[in-house]
Parts: sequence; structure tokens; C-alpha cells
Amino acid sequence: MAKVTVSMSNRFRNSLPQHLLHVATLGRTVGLKGDMKLNVLSDFPEQFSPNSTFILENGEEITLASYHAQRELVRIKGVETPEAAKKLTNAKLFTTHEVTRERCKLSEGEFFWFDLPGLSVFEGVLLLGSILEVERIGPQDYLLIKTDGTLVSQNHPETFLIPYLDHFVMNVDLEHKKVDVNGGLDLLEAS
Repeated sequence: MAKVTVSMSNRFRNSLPQHLLHVATLGRTVGLKGDMKLNVLSDFPEQFSPNSTFILENGEEITLASYHAQRELVRIKGVETPEAAKKLTNAKLFTTHEVTRERCKLSEGEFFWFDLPGLSVFEGVLLLGSILEVERIGPQDYLLIKTDGTLVSQNHPETFLIPYLDHFVMNVDLEHKKVDVNGGLDLLEAS
């Protein structure tokens, strides 16, 4: 089964313009040269390479001078003191879908979460609904499904979750905008 790759924390996605992805948050300062902790929210730490640019909530662009993945430390160009770095504590780093596609290379059969909303979800020939979004709960990804109106009229809930696991998600077909699942109806009925 294909891996869904997450490039943004789901908690913040709904409050942002559609073209921006929250990929990291700057944490506390470390040391005397303006280094900061970087809390990565992406499955692609390679996008935090030197000279990569990101957008802050206020629209300002920043450029990374360095990133040390093992220590989870980042240095921003032009920020060379702890005092200057402290002004950026808790700042969120954003990027766009287009830049994400350029920087983050997927393996065959992998998808970005932002490719999945809107796809129809089928179990056999039965349309269960369409994907509203991908939710990451703990270490597990879930497809949040808006239940098809026919099933809602039969007293099923308007939304339900399907774990993004091999057991449930059998095939994702971006070209035909559909996902084939197994056990999805059981999950809907148990919701």
C-alpha cells in the first residue's frame, strides 16, 4: 500500500490559505549564535536544507543558514544572536504545495495528503463517500470521510474515519479520483 506523506499539521490547516502548508515551528533558542530548536511537522526533513526559504505567518520570508537534524537545530540567515532568535520563538514555517512537490521527492505509490481530499471512497461498487482530509492522530493517519448522502439518509453518520492501513486502504487511484477500501462499511456502521 502507498504511504500518505504529511507535510503539515492538521490542527492548523483549516485556518490557512489553501496554498500554504505548515511544515515546522521554531522553538526555544540554543547557544550563543542564534540557533533555535525546530519542531518538524513534516515527513520530509530534507526540505530544511541550507538556503531553503519559508514563509512566516506575517508573510515575511526567512532563509535557513543551517539545519542539524540529529540535534533538531536550525539557524536562520541574518539571525545571529539569542536575542534576535527569541523574537522568532513559536513562529510557524509555511511553504506551498508547489514548493513541497519540488523539494520532497516521493517514492512510487506515495502521495501527499493534499492530493487525497475530494477522492471518492468505494467498497466494491458501493460509494461510501469522499475524503474530506487526512487526520494524523498520534502516529497513525486516518481518512476523514464525508459519508455519501444515500447512506446518511439511512441513518448513518455524516462523517467517519478509516485508518490509512493496508488492511483497509486497498488502492488509491489519483487519475480516476478514487480510493478502494475494505471494511469501510463496517467502520461506518460502527461509527
